[in-house]
Amino acid sequence: MKFGGSSVANAERVMNVARIVTDSYAEGNDVVVVVSAQGDTTDELIEKAKEINPNANKRELDMLMTAGEQISISLLSMAIEKLGYKATSLLGWQAGFNTNSVHGSARIKKIDTSRIKQELAKKNIVVVAGFQGLNKYDDLTTLGRGGSDTSAVAIAAAMHADRCKIYTDVDGVYTADPRKVKRAIKLDEITYDEMLELATLGAQVLNNRSVEMAKKYNVVIEVLSSLERLPGTLVKESVKMEKMLVRGVTADKNVARISIIGVPNIPGIAYKIFGKLAAKNINVDIILQSVGRNDTKDITFTISSDKSDEALEVLKELDFLEGRPIECDNENVAKVSVVGAGMETHPGVAAKMFEALFEADINIQMISTSEIKISVLIDKKDADEAVTAVHDAFMPEDN
Repeated sequence: MKFGGSSVANAERVMNVARIVTDSYAEGNDVVVVVSAQGDTTDELIEKAKEINPNANKRELDMLMTAGEQISISLLSMAIEKLGYKATSLLGWQAGFNTNSVHGSARIKKIDTSRIKQELAKKNIVVVAGFQGLNKYDDLTTLGRGGSDTSAVAIAAAMHADRCKIYTDVDGVYTADPRKVKRAIKLDEITYDEMLELATLGAQVLNNRSVEMAKKYNVVIEVLSSLERLPGTLVKESVKMEKMLVRGVTADKNVARISIIGVPNIPGIAYKIFGKLAAKNINVDIILQSVGRNDTKDITFTISSDKSDEALEVLKELDFLEGRPIECDNENVAKVSVVGAGMETHPGVAAKMFEALFEADINIQMISTSEIKISVLIDKKDADEAVTAVHDAFMPEDN
């Protein structure tokens, strides 16, 4: 079971989580709980760091960031004890999380589950700090935003758990953000591939790395509410056929568009540009390259806006781009996407999406497609309206 920051934001909610956990334990289950930092604790810690040193090194930032989860696991363990059950809290390294040494976005290399198994054998509920681990130098590391989801799925995989329950402030996966789209429909189930696309494209319900790991190790995830006792959405390999062609519509406003003008039109240029970005762990999404003129071409691509400064530094280091104009817009663009496995065998999805945007008078700047998704880049100010327009075009009226 995994609980996010909003689920443990205050004393009342911590006790609520303790009751959910102990109810499951009372049903005869062995329970491992992964917890995030309370509420906005992580953001507050980042602000504290910026007050002291805006350019603090990533090792020290990781040392600071891990403090939030330590508070959560101890408080939840105390709450479980108050209800008459035994609990043991473990930091990431105590729970056996071994990671690589990329501070701020570490990858899990392996989990030594021996300590968790020992505690379960003592009939304890095990409460684990999500989002963190230890590298080979015995330094604390963090797994990046949403890393607690990844921690939970990793434990579920390593322990061969019956299910990995991810508790959030919504009661499942919807076809769009229900807080913004009135006709959003809650899904009973969704495939790993569809959920992975939605998570990657801006849906905030699950971290994309956790879905990737669940697919790799065939861990069934259930997304459900920590505030209401309702069935959630199952994320698994295959699902029953439904009449919905599109499973989700998302908007990602954390997008930057970078354009390089007049790149030499010679072999290997794209490799040199995107190879350097990849070496710095900068993920590139939509890529557009002009046909070329006067032995040059223009290359435009999108990345996360929080990576834009780092990407520009990388590009400035490339000799063959010296003197070439590089434009970056990290404030005025957003990416709107539709996702659905049924799109692969149904023509006309793109046309229907473009028609919906046209009728809403929304201009498309760039387009990217795959077998199960279509993404468009538009003005950020139009993002919410675009999601509603596209969602309403695809969702059946009788839902």
